[in-house]
Amino acid sequence: WGRAVMIKDNQRYLNRLHVVVDAVVTAASYLLAWWLMFGSRFADKEIGVLDMGIYFSALYFVVPGYLILYYWNKLYTPKRVQRPENEILNIIRANLIGIVLFLAGLYLANSIDRELQHFSRGMLALFAIINTISGILVRALIRRILHLMRKRGYNLKHILLVGYSRAAEAYIDRIIANPQWGYMPRGAVYKGVKVLGSIDNLPFILPENKLDEIAVTLALQDYDRLEEIVNLCEKSGVHTKFIPDYNSLIPGKPYTEDLGGLPVINIRYVPLSNTLNAVAKRAVDIVGSLCGLIVTSPLLLIVAILIRATSKGPIIFSQERIGQHNHAFKMYKFRSMYADAEERKK
Repeated sequence: WGRAVMIKDNQRYLNRLHVVVDAVVTAASYLLAWWLMFGSRFADKEIGVLDMGIYFSALYFVVPGYLILYYWNKLYTPKRVQRPENEILNIIRANLIGIVLFLAGLYLANSIDRELQHFSRGMLALFAIINTISGILVRALIRRILHLMRKRGYNLKHILLVGYSRAAEAYIDRIIANPQWGYMPRGAVYKGVKVLGSIDNLPFILPENKLDEIAVTLALQDYDRLEEIVNLCEKSGVHTKFIPDYNSLIPGKPYTEDLGGLPVINIRYVPLSNTLNAVAKRAVDIVGSLCGLIVTSPLLLIVAILIRATSKGPIIFSQERIGQHNHAFKMYKFRSMYADAEERKK
């Protein structure tokens, strides 16, 4: 593999590191929020009603609770190709949910211990802000360190591409354009990628090469061998993924549905097929139209007067149009032609 240093199964250790770092950051953010609220020289000494031990004992619930929230918000998934903005949104969402659950827990605990009603809500708000910012900065630092390591040949993931297609070319183009991902592709004759053999030699290639991942990138005309190849790859024990050669036909985020156990990919996702989206759009249409009519009513009145003053006939012109599902409806607009325009044509 040249001078590149391969680190196998590093994701498990990286996740453990993230868990430990998140636990430390969460605890430190909580303690810092308490100190700023009650212990610093700028703190209001009169508002620290509760004993320090009560605040610190909450850490037994806060730290594991936030780690669970981070897990639920997919903050421990592989980050090689995850967009930073998605990770930031997940951190913000986890912290918002965490503070809401904390406040709900305090509300319920008040019925058991009335003293907890003095628990500082201001400190909780400060904790949420500090923890969110700290989490974003620490993870950005970890991401930056990993990117630098991968650019220098460390922490690489070696991938075998099975088959040659437009999808294989697009995949390699993205890998070359993003060296920080740390992917080392093999198997396709494209832009210097090393070829290990033909598809028929796959049973011998898989055991002889140390691979982290297999990407099946068959061309459409080779799809009759797809099941055979997937079975061989799965038997090797290496994580296998499929990159279809018809990606130009489906959107970047395809909408799938389960048809009695059969996965169906929708070529085009229509948001209005969702009842909630359709109701929301209809409400916006009605409210927006009313607001628009109110705001533009002076101008509409002037236009109506000008039409009446400059030509004979009705101010409003109506016509039947065909809408969704071939339903006919009446369309109304200001008349912009002579009332006898059709007769004048003759």
